[in-house]
Amino acid sequence: MPYAAFRSIGAYVPPNVLTNEDLTKMVDTSDEWITKRTGIKERHIAAKDEKTSDMGTKAARKALDRAGMQPEDIDMVVCATISPDYFCMPATATIISANLGIKNATAFDISAACTGFIYVLSIAKAFVESGMKKNVLIIGAEKLSAITNYQDRGTCILFGDGAGAAVITATQKREEAILDVHTASDGSYADLLMTPNGGSGSVHDALDRETAGCYMQMKGNETFKVAVRTLTQDVRDILEANGIKSDEIDHFIPHQANYRIIKAVGDALKMRDDQVVLTVAKYGNTSGASIPMAINDLYESGNLKKGEMMLLDAFGGGLTWGSALVPFAPFE
Repeated sequence: MPYAAFRSIGAYVPPNVLTNEDLTKMVDTSDEWITKRTGIKERHIAAKDEKTSDMGTKAARKALDRAGMQPEDIDMVVCATISPDYFCMPATATIISANLGIKNATAFDISAACTGFIYVLSIAKAFVESGMKKNVLIIGAEKLSAITNYQDRGTCILFGDGAGAAVITATQKREEAILDVHTASDGSYADLLMTPNGGSGSVHDALDRETAGCYMQMKGNETFKVAVRTLTQDVRDILEANGIKSDEIDHFIPHQANYRIIKAVGDALKMRDDQVVLTVAKYGNTSGASIPMAINDLYESGNLKKGEMMLLDAFGGGLTWGSALVPFAPFE
């Protein structure tokens, strides 16, 4: 039976930076107010003509290079995004595949908001372990600036753009295997975080009159409470199911939504500060790209070593949530 191994990581961040000070010129806010409530100091914003697929392609190319693999080696590409190039079709994953020169591979998008990368990780694991695929490229890519209302201070302070990617391959070595992935959802909380208009559930001819409905909307306080409770329990469940204690985790890599959420969950789980990976201050919330971007920062800083165990944890619109226990297993 083949196992699925997490081989490499890559990321791309647009060069343009939107600081808290910049936002004070756009909405009634302040650096102190934003920092105290979110821990965010800046976020990166894609160029007007830069698409989600462009960012995903750059991240994916880096992940392929680090894995020492060629485009023809890849037999499936899955992209997690809530800001695709096109509303319905084609899928952003197909465009990324074409950009990379990947031909005749399965390619599709999934929409699980901020939990997206854990969802695509679970998909890759399942396809590899079933024997259906051998080498899977997974991507989280977001141009959230395209669906952010910069007149709404409750949301515009939070979100940024970027992409992350990883290569998942088959292995016969059990010690390299992705240990476990949990994913779940509860649609009864859908109204806490959503973009109300633009799909079949809204009146399309009203879009010109209700443009605000095309942007992300969030009930912040309610989302915070559900997130902390759900994330904490989900991590406890996956650790208990696998007989692992929190102090055995090398790197706790949560979705980078809000420092207060990360802090509350980390404290509840008794995670040490040196275990927790934090990038929220410089990238903000990049939804499905958040976790792979954080893994990439850890890798590029020289602090992610072969065999080290990563605990991934995310929560997003849907509501969706998930966690994963992933040893880093680069090729020799």
